[in-house]
Order: sequence, then C-alpha cells, then structure tokens
Amino acid sequence: MKHKFTFAAFAALSLLGLAACEKEGPMERAGEKVDHAVDAVKNGGQETAGDKLEDAADNVKDAASDAKDAAKEAAK
Repeated sequence: MKHKFTFAAFAALSLLGLAACEKEGPMERAGEKVDHAVDAVKNGGQETAGDKLEDAADNVKDAASDAKDAAKEAAK
C-alpha cells in the first residue's frame, strides 16, 4: 500500500512538472470534473488516494498559473 501511494505521489508530481507549461481552458477543466465524478461513482462514491493526489496537483498547478498571470499583469 505504501509503495502504491509513493508511486502515485511521484507520478502526480512528474505530471505536474510536465503540465505546468500548458494553460487549460474552461472546457478542459469541466471535462476533468466530469471524469472525476465518473471515477468516484465507479469506486462506490469513494475517492481514491491517486485521485486525491491528482486533485492536489491540479490545484497547485492552477494556483501557480494564476500567480504567474498576476505577476505579468503587475509588471505592466
């Protein structure tokens, strides 16, 4: 179990590094929310640890993107 969690955390952080350069649009975020809801239903309403890590990585990525955009606006 510990190895699965460690691998999921490593995978999420790796994907965060790769995806940090890509700006998501509102439709892509909506699609991810639908996918997340479907996965939760498949798991009997329970959210898996991997999904929780993925959500946290997405939140960090979104916050970093927002901060970068705010810094660009402040520099103008």
